[in-house]
Amino acid sequence: MKLLKRLGQYLREVRMELKRVQWPSRREFVVYTGMVIFAVVVFGLLFWGLDTAFLALLRLVISN
Repeated sequence: MKLLKRLGQYLREVRMELKRVQWPSRREFVVYTGMVIFAVVVFGLLFWGLDTAFLALLRLVISN
């Protein structure tokens, strides 16, 4: 029973903390999400390009 009481107290405290959080507006949420997606795409393309270049370089070194 003590475990259930502690769990209940914990969940009440979590609920109180979530009420204090300053949530972003819908516009901020959309802008930040767009920025994250853009950054993921840019870095994905960057790493893909670097991987392709290193693979080509490695093939060049191995073939000779």
